[in-house]
Amino acid sequence: MKMFCNQCEQTARGAGCDIRGVCGKAPEVALLQDILIYQLKGIGYLAHKARALGAVDERIDRHTIEALFSTVTNVNFSETRLERLVSEGEECRSVAVKLLASAAAAAALRVNEADWPAAARGTPETDAANIADQVGILAGTQNEDIRSLRLLLLFGIKGIAAYADHALILGENVGAIAAFLHEALAALCDDSVTQQSMVDLVLACGKTAVSCMALLDKAHTGRYGHPVPTNVPTGLQGGPSIVISGHDLLDLEELLKQTEGRGVKVYTHGEMLPAHGYPGLSKYPHLAGHFGTAWQNQQKEFDGAPAAFLFTTNCIQQPRESYKDRVFTCGLVAFPGVAAIENRDFEPVIQKALSLSGSAATGKPLLTGCGHNAVLSLADKVVALVKTGKIKRFFVIGGCDGARPGRNYYTDLADAVPADCVIITLACGKFRFNSHDFGTIDGIPHLLDAGQCNDAHSVITVAQALATAFQCGINDLPVSIILSWYEQKAVAVLLALLSLGFKGIRIGPSLPAFLTPNVLALLVNAFGLKPIATVEEDMAAIVGKQ
Repeated sequence: MKMFCNQCEQTARGAGCDIRGVCGKAPEVALLQDILIYQLKGIGYLAHKARALGAVDERIDRHTIEALFSTVTNVNFSETRLERLVSEGEECRSVAVKLLASAAAAAALRVNEADWPAAARGTPETDAANIADQVGILAGTQNEDIRSLRLLLLFGIKGIAAYADHALILGENVGAIAAFLHEALAALCDDSVTQQSMVDLVLACGKTAVSCMALLDKAHTGRYGHPVPTNVPTGLQGGPSIVISGHDLLDLEELLKQTEGRGVKVYTHGEMLPAHGYPGLSKYPHLAGHFGTAWQNQQKEFDGAPAAFLFTTNCIQQPRESYKDRVFTCGLVAFPGVAAIENRDFEPVIQKALSLSGSAATGKPLLTGCGHNAVLSLADKVVALVKTGKIKRFFVIGGCDGARPGRNYYTDLADAVPADCVIITLACGKFRFNSHDFGTIDGIPHLLDAGQCNDAHSVITVAQALATAFQCGINDLPVSIILSWYEQKAVAVLLALLSLGFKGIRIGPSLPAFLTPNVLALLVNAFGLKPIATVEEDMAAIVGKQ
């Protein structure tokens, strides 16, 4: 079966996975994800047209967000679950057709289905010999630069959908986010679109990512309070244990409620580390600490660990047989042969944990909870330290981690940051160096963990506040941004920063395979985007600005 996927940093040969995904995605799964995206383009077209006439359906908005998120790397590896989403997509398309027809009739307008793109008229038969050619990401326009911009937009809205889903389940109104997703999807099935209009949409995608991350920050802090700097124990303390991975704080909250008073300790993993900074979560005494490092190390770290494991969002790898029976998924995460939790009823996970026990193994505490509220509470002191020269520069070093060689660059870079500079980190890339002892600068930690990848909003908020304090533009601040990327949420974060005018961002460990030389040149010329070089070269260039 044909497949082609180039959405992540580790894509085969730096070009695209065409036999099997480096992530473990089978061709059958890749095809179903392509069909989902094809469907969503049609649904987006219809919903965008209907919305312009004042007609909106929240079911369509929810399906769009959930289906996009399900195609993000390391979320859904299950043919059965994806087939269900495809079936729901066809139902959703029918709802969108009726929605548009009704809105058009109310406006005395004529609807002509013959004018619709093929994706809006229906889903191709899944057993067609050439279906991959019809629905794959290489289908459509032959202009390589427009295709590259389309993929940049597609992967950006996938990342936005992930954050929108988290906000949605916490009760936030994501209608404005869904409206842009539909606009973008409609443009993705328009072969008459120009390069400039695609560039405009890519930047609009970045602005929407900013809005979405701000909405999620509001949802998190409104429910759990503002994060406070917290030293988190690491390792397992012995006794029944559940390790929860991913990003979804509502899943963690429900797990903590259901395990309260039952003798089970709960540990975070990966991007769940920042949860310890939220007062509404840290109040549970059985939230015992953090286990493990970044997502790509889970097979090694989980093997032999006497705990049950719960995956809430993207980050799951194929579990080894040695611990597969202790792995559970919930929400949109799915993996063949792994037990799935429905409706946040975590009793099966709890029972598995109660059947296990192990000896204690602890490590060095990790600092987290240094979000924008915590940092800005020290704004006067930070500004004074900058003015007196005790803080010379802020290095933002963060993003996705991954297994490809070359990511030790970020460890070496963090270790090379001068003692009179502050490192702000976020996302799972921090596990390359957040256990190192960086010390403090007049009481300000040399390393500040701003949180999850979506907490790039905190970095933006702090930078904007500093620019106001120093009465300068954001690019005049002593701030250097060095990002590591792996999947589509990192694309959304990058576009968010570019849309706000941040320039000179360094990105690695390699450039996206979906960027053509012309599109890369466009980003370089407009925003000064740079691929990382060596630590020595980059540090010399950055420190030379001081």
